[in-house]
Amino acid sequence: MNGESAPRGAWDKWPGLLARAARWLVLLGVAAGGVYWFWFSPVAVVEHVVQPEEMVYEVMGTGTLEARVKSTISPKISGRIERLLVDQGDRVEAGQVLVRLDDADLKQQVAIARANLSAAQAALDRLQADEAQARAVLQQARQNYERVEKLVTQKVATADEHDKATEALRVAEAGQARARAALEEGRRQQAAAEKTLAYREALLADAVIRAPFAGLVVRRFRDPGDIVVPGSPVLTLISLEEIWVSAWVDESEMARLRVGQPARIVFRSEPQAHYEGQVARLGREADRETREFIVDVRAMRLPVNWAVGQRAEVYIQTDRKPAALVLPGRFVVWRDGQPGVYLRTVDRAEWRPITIGLQSGERVEVVSGLSADDVVLLGARDAKVALDRRRIAVP
Repeated sequence: MNGESAPRGAWDKWPGLLARAARWLVLLGVAAGGVYWFWFSPVAVVEHVVQPEEMVYEVMGTGTLEARVKSTISPKISGRIERLLVDQGDRVEAGQVLVRLDDADLKQQVAIARANLSAAQAALDRLQADEAQARAVLQQARQNYERVEKLVTQKVATADEHDKATEALRVAEAGQARARAALEEGRRQQAAAEKTLAYREALLADAVIRAPFAGLVVRRFRDPGDIVVPGSPVLTLISLEEIWVSAWVDESEMARLRVGQPARIVFRSEPQAHYEGQVARLGREADRETREFIVDVRAMRLPVNWAVGQRAEVYIQTDRKPAALVLPGRFVVWRDGQPGVYLRTVDRAEWRPITIGLQSGERVEVVSGLSADDVVLLGARDAKVALDRRRIAVP
């Protein structure tokens, strides 16, 4: 019985051995397929031929379109708007009438002030006549006193006559002093009446609001019939002499920027159009949270339709190279902090380290590691796929 059981046990092991062998054959087949796929199956790639191009380095910032000179038009006095002569979108000249307030009461006050001035002038004329009369009386009294005094010396006039002449002189002097005081008071009243009239006329003039400078009305806050008080906004006026984009730029770019550098402005309303600009002013305070600072870029030309406050991107040119080896930044592959590219060698890809110079948007300058006409590669279906020593195929 022992001799028969041994052969049966050996035969029982064959199915397991065959199963394991089959699994190994499958694994070897998969591995062989993977090796074949890796070495012989081509990977679809996108090619780029490296060529010398002009390279412009730009610093980008985002901001809003603003006017350098801007004014909120508001009244100096309280009143009701009688007429509003301009609307938003209107261009105005310096001194042009923008708003008229109801001035009926002010005109009446001016008329009263003029009447008071006329009365003060008439009173002053009367006081001047009184002062002239008092002066004449004083002169006559003084002459009479001198004559009497001389006669007393000659013992022709009596002491009683001398006393009367002295008393008359003193009365005349007091009369002239009183007349002079009244005349001075009259002059002060006339001056006060003149100032009151000037004040009332100024208030009447303030009922007419004029443009402080030539520009464009960009907003209207009030309508005819509205009651306004000093400081309440009626219109917003901007000067068109200088319009710029106040852009926020990262503080790390501060050392590259200078006043007068050329720039291009891209408005979000026209993303395909570029408008010429120039750095007009650099801010001297950085935001303590965002670590950005303001750069004002003067707009040399504006779109047909524009609005103060609209968003725009500015690209400030800080460096330029007329002939640099340039390639799109998406072709750069980083390894352990080292930039490089996949370079085409016959029908395979090989990673090569490079040195990067200027970067502007999606374009990168290659300082070393490549030559003109070199062909760099990128996975067509997956840009992150590793191409090392892989066969390649251009779709």
